[in-house]
Amino acid sequence: MKIGFAQINPTVGDLSGNFEKVIRAYERLAAAGAELVLTPELAITGYPPQDLVFKSRFVPENLEVLEKLHSRMGNAALLVGFVDRNEGRGKPFHNAAALLERGKPIRKAHKSLLPTYDVFDEDRYFEPACRVEPFEVHGKKIGVTICEDIWTEHYLPRPFYDVEPVRGLIEQGAEIIVNLSASPFGLHKPAIRYEMVGALARTYQKPICYCNVVGGNDQLVFDGNSIAVNPAGKLIAQLAAFREDEKVVDTELSSTIEFHEAKTPELLFAALSLGVRDYFRKCNFHSAVIGLSGGVDSAVTAVIAVNALGAENVTGVSMPSPYSSQGSIKDARSVAHNLGIKFLEIPITDAFRTFKAQLKEIFKDLPENETEENMQPRLRAMTLMALSNKFGHLLLTTGNKSELAVGYCTIYGDMAGGLAVISDVPKTMVYELARWINSDYSVRGGHQSAIRTDSSGGERELIPRSTIEKPPSAELKPNQTDQDTLPPYDVLDEILRLYVEENLSARDIVTHGFDEKTVRWVQRRVDLNEYKREQAAPGLKVTSRAFGMGRRMPIAQKYID
Repeated sequence: MKIGFAQINPTVGDLSGNFEKVIRAYERLAAAGAELVLTPELAITGYPPQDLVFKSRFVPENLEVLEKLHSRMGNAALLVGFVDRNEGRGKPFHNAAALLERGKPIRKAHKSLLPTYDVFDEDRYFEPACRVEPFEVHGKKIGVTICEDIWTEHYLPRPFYDVEPVRGLIEQGAEIIVNLSASPFGLHKPAIRYEMVGALARTYQKPICYCNVVGGNDQLVFDGNSIAVNPAGKLIAQLAAFREDEKVVDTELSSTIEFHEAKTPELLFAALSLGVRDYFRKCNFHSAVIGLSGGVDSAVTAVIAVNALGAENVTGVSMPSPYSSQGSIKDARSVAHNLGIKFLEIPITDAFRTFKAQLKEIFKDLPENETEENMQPRLRAMTLMALSNKFGHLLLTTGNKSELAVGYCTIYGDMAGGLAVISDVPKTMVYELARWINSDYSVRGGHQSAIRTDSSGGERELIPRSTIEKPPSAELKPNQTDQDTLPPYDVLDEILRLYVEENLSARDIVTHGFDEKTVRWVQRRVDLNEYKREQAAPGLKVTSRAFGMGRRMPIAQKYID
């Protein structure tokens, strides 16, 4: 059967815009010979719609769009994701797919397995399917599944479900399994999906067509990477990563291809760039402002912003204080110049002195400490937010996951902003990204070349080597470095991975060979700083477990494991 994949980038809640995307893709794929066209999960509403489904007109209007699509059907059939009403007991809605054919009634399939873990909360809204049955389309029996329905027990965090939708469809004679998906990106996840889909196809000796959504929606980034496999589980088609794509695939195709997955830094860079680009586009922002410290975090964030938005839409701001080194000021200026972005230098030294003077009498006889240190990032936040307000820029924060985890950041200071671009990227991975930017970025076709020619005809790296090689420092007091306070980042990041992503206790982490005092310090800092993260800007999720919607911890709690 010839199946068309409409790997589109819907916007949550943009029912009319999503209609246009679906119908245009359908018409192109039908003209290219598709007998059946697939869209991603909840293509009409966008995924995840969250509490929009409770608005009185939202679900009825999404059903009106479904009827409008039905009226536009030609010879090809269309499987489109939408929110259906639940007319029986239980939750008010179904996560659904509709089979639309010209001259025939709409047939509906409801999602059976509703994920309610990590970033997913579908049991809040949807009632699971009470049964599954294949649909006959152009003489073939098609088993329709929706995202989680094909995730087998081996690939889930634990056994969650008592039903197997694919098995039920196969037992009723399904010849082809299709899946409408909205599976968020995570490092290594595209390859895991392929492995899982291939194994499922081999188990039942049936071809599987898996159509995933692409695009950024708030904290989630969806990578596309839709695939089709033959009954032997071999790959016969793979659509593009991190961009919209369309393809007509013959399920009886005999030739196979190799699964392609880029290296980690390239995947990470593409995911973050898409997340930034779509956050701006879907929230109607057009330009960004970034504080450039001369450090690696702000440099990497600036490169991502330029790749996502274009250099003409990014402003970098250096805000030196009495403790800023000349090297850092120079590195900030160099990054801005190499990227071709607007650069402003707005010293905060006078404002810092004035602010300290206001509190001089109140603070007399007390030694300076982190109070005075934190005044500086808060003055920088005021400066950046003034530029944001005046010129309509969105402020991008530049803190990494390691700092956010242990609270090595200033609330209402460097945490202030509208989007936390690298808040799910550990510091060691930030360095890896920086090195990849300098070595391979131009080869991958970014907006800027990673190597810029200087006036003497030589070459220089986009991110200055000194930015990558110098000891990281907040520069809030004389001769400060991060490692005055924090463990070495390679140690810190592995402890954080085990504690935050793997949920291991401190005692269990110590058995991996780490110093108990260090582990306990990290654990305590993570737990104490939940209140900061609760007030942080939304961050783009790229690891298996990010702070934010996928990790829900109480602020007021006393548990220590």
